[in-house]
Amino acid sequence: MEIILRYFNNLSEIQIQQFSKLENLYKLWNAQINVISRKDIDDLYLRHVLHALGIAKVQEFKPGSKILDIGTGGGFPGIPLAIMFPESDFYLVDSIGKKIKVVQAVADELGLKNVKSEHNRAEKVKGEFDFIVSRAVTNMDDFVKWTKKKVAKKQNHELKNGILYLKGGDLNEELQNFPKATIYDLTNYFEEDFFETKKVVHVPLKYKP
Repeated sequence: MEIILRYFNNLSEIQIQQFSKLENLYKLWNAQINVISRKDIDDLYLRHVLHALGIAKVQEFKPGSKILDIGTGGGFPGIPLAIMFPESDFYLVDSIGKKIKVVQAVADELGLKNVKSEHNRAEKVKGEFDFIVSRAVTNMDDFVKWTKKKVAKKQNHELKNGILYLKGGDLNEELQNFPKATIYDLTNYFEEDFFETKKVVHVPLKYKP
C-alpha cells in the first residue's frame, strides 16, 4: 500500500481505505477463483494496482466521464481507476463469467457505486465512452475494430477520446497503422524496475455513429 501513497499523495481517507482492502480481498477471491497468478498476488500493489494507475498519470478522468474496461480480468485496470476517480463511471466487461463474479464482489465490498460489471464480449458492448481502457488483451488492430464505434463525440479531456492501453515491449510494428498513437513510458512516472518496458498507449478514435 505504501507504494500507492508514494505516487498518489492526495488520496481521501475513503480512497486509502479502499486501496488498503484490495490485497486481502484479492487473496480471498484468488483462493476460490484464480484471476491473478500466484507469483503476482504477493506483488499486487506493484504489478496490478500501480500498473493500472499508470493510466491516471497520463490522463485524469473528469467528473461524469464514462470509461469502458475491456477484458478486465479480475478488475484491472478498472477497479483501481474507479477508486481513483469516484465521480467517473466505469463499465468493466470480460468474456469469462467467473472473473466478472470476482470483479462485482470486489466492487460491492469496496462500496464502488461507480462500477458496473458484465459478462460480455467487447464487440457486443453498447454505449459510448470517453475512453476505452485495457491491459494487453489483444493486438491494437483487433482492439480498434472492437472499439471504434464506442467512442463519444463530445471531447472533455486534454487527450482526445479513444483508447488508453497498457502494453509492454517494442510497439513500433504493432502501431504502424496508427500514426496518431502516442506512447507514454511509465518509467517517466514510476521508478521501480517492473515498469522498465511498460507503457500507456493513447490512440485517438473518431466518433462513428
